[in-house]
Amino acid sequence: MEKKNTQTEANKRWQEKNKEHAKYLSNRSRSRSFIKMQATIDDLAELEQLIEDRKKDLSEC
Repeated sequence: MEKKNTQTEANKRWQEKNKEHAKYLSNRSRSRSFIKMQATIDDLAELEQLIEDRKKDLSEC
């Protein structure tokens, strides 16, 4: 049986203890990757509008 990498095990423990933050980081990473590598002009225009709407929502809080 192969011995697991201790860093991998530590990462798994951290993810279990920090599920919400790990989910946030994963979503952020996927979003950035999509924008950089796959988004079309139409996608970017829609995202710009969504970002402006979100900024307005956050500034009202």
